[in-house]
Amino acid sequence: MTSDVADIVIAGAGPVGLMCAYLGQLCGLRVVIADETDGPLKVGRADALNARTLQLLELADLFAELYPLGKTCNTSSVWADGKFLSHQSSWWDELEGCFHKHFLMLGQSYLENLLDGKLSKMSARVKRSTTIVNMELNKAGCLTTFSNGEKIQSRYLIGADGSRSFVRHHFQIPFKIIRPQIIWAVIDGIIDSDFPKVPEIIVFQGETSDVAWIPREGDIDRFYIRMDIKDFTLEEAINKINHAIKPHTLRFKEIVWFSQFSVKESVAEKFFVHDRIFLAGDACHIHSVNGGQGLNTGLADAFNLMWKLNRVINFGVPDKLLQSYENERKPIAQSVIESSGELVRSTKYSQTGTHAQDYVNIIQKRSGNITGMGIRYGDEGLCGSRLFDLEIFNGVVKTRLYSLLDYAKFTLLIFADDMVDLNLPKFVKVIQIHSNKYQTSYWTNSSQYVNQAVLVRPDSYIEAVTPVDLEWPMLFQQIIDRI
Repeated sequence: MTSDVADIVIAGAGPVGLMCAYLGQLCGLRVVIADETDGPLKVGRADALNARTLQLLELADLFAELYPLGKTCNTSSVWADGKFLSHQSSWWDELEGCFHKHFLMLGQSYLENLLDGKLSKMSARVKRSTTIVNMELNKAGCLTTFSNGEKIQSRYLIGADGSRSFVRHHFQIPFKIIRPQIIWAVIDGIIDSDFPKVPEIIVFQGETSDVAWIPREGDIDRFYIRMDIKDFTLEEAINKINHAIKPHTLRFKEIVWFSQFSVKESVAEKFFVHDRIFLAGDACHIHSVNGGQGLNTGLADAFNLMWKLNRVINFGVPDKLLQSYENERKPIAQSVIESSGELVRSTKYSQTGTHAQDYVNIIQKRSGNITGMGIRYGDEGLCGSRLFDLEIFNGVVKTRLYSLLDYAKFTLLIFADDMVDLNLPKFVKVIQIHSNKYQTSYWTNSSQYVNQAVLVRPDSYIEAVTPVDLEWPMLFQQIIDRI
């Protein structure tokens, strides 16, 4: 059979693979994506998008469709001895440069179905019920053979095919798994209870904090129940919930999803091998669900990777840019392992017996990971930090800074009143934002970045910043020539 040609082949059509494919399409890349399933997820799996992910969705024009579907939640509570001991949300309240200071509680299936539908409309439909059976490196990149006999030659291949990644195994990338012997049940369903239901994440404190109640979209609620045995029944898990919420009781009117998982932790030794092969999402990092970081970390992988592939494939920048994907994302994955690991172990071990309160205190300490807003590429200063979202006006029309960004381009933001005329390449979008003294075109009341020129990467992290003075246009021209 003759081979078709693509820029990128993506193994796996979970949320990370789908996002890679969708972002690739936005950038004009030729992408082929395949998955063994017959369609996107219907129920279960991840349950929350954090504040940073909500900002990233804005870049890809996905925010407006997803946000109304979910339920907002920014408070973690501790319940013990028949009463609430605490309600805490300070880590969200203190966030700067962020308009959505909360989780959006929304099942993973909504994101998968949205992305799957958009890819179909873009004529980039997922190859369903199709597996990869072989991958061969060659001078042109990688020749991928599918279970239907089809072969596709691509420059690059992305393994977004989950924790048992065929791509990772095929290329023999080390992935040492630690198992802390903590097993959980998870139940999604519609409940009937006399418990004082609140739109908060509730951690129940008894001998251990072995039950967590998670609000979800619509009428659904989720419960995580630490069981620590491999064989248990749904009834046993529900009994444990009722033990935790005493003196109240709860029953399920409908079970939407019931599953179990044992905690596993690992970060792949490499995220980028043979100058052609990438790993993303669970294929290169797995950990406890505690803190809701799995889906969010994987999506951030996609946003970090695809613009770099766009620069190399469509604009001919040196391939060395691609190594920065691993250099930037692997330390983040390791920090997620640390934060989720500390959280999950606190549910089982507490020197003071205050498991649930310990858990909430760790959330506060690790809030940079959990909200996503503490993720940065670089040690200090503005470069490598996330761009703050600001209230911006276009004449009298109010909007947000992130709604002006374009994932397929860099953005040069000029926060100054004097008019600037620059001759920059088409991959740089120039936006001048005036002070409120000039209430025409774009303007803001914010003093953030005032009298500065800020070059923003497609994934909304700051590439460079300089004061607006006589020499800054020449300086930025030199920077843009390098990217």
